[in-house]
Amino acid sequence: MSLTLNLDFQYTTSIEKAWSAITDPSKLAKWIMENDFKPVVGHRFQFRTQPSEWWDGIINGEVLIVEEPNRLSYTWASGGEQHTVTWTLQDLGDGKVNLHLEQTGFSNTQGLEGARYGWSNWFGGFEQVLEQ
Repeated sequence: MSLTLNLDFQYTTSIEKAWSAITDPSKLAKWIMENDFKPVVGHRFQFRTQPSEWWDGIINGEVLIVEEPNRLSYTWASGGEQHTVTWTLQDLGDGKVNLHLEQTGFSNTQGLEGARYGWSNWFGGFEQVLEQ
């Protein structure tokens, strides 16, 4: 069984600024974690943070899709599981953008709810990056 997380967030910003916030490694470091990300199909990268007693603090990924400024997808491998994260950006007009996150491949509800909690916390930092 594979579970999917879907989250939508609306922001008052341009689609270009939102795209930059999910693809620029220095901006990603401000709202997710340190990384060596590049929005290039086939690029292998890592998100890195302080390890804990339960986790090594490393997420391995590979970029799968880059359709600037509307769609980005990459693998997200950590803790023995591999997921696919897909971002879809939609210009809603009037200076508003919808950011849709889909993360697929969860093997259990606990992992899915943990991801929901983590992403929801990170999005506070995302808003701050958009304001810069």
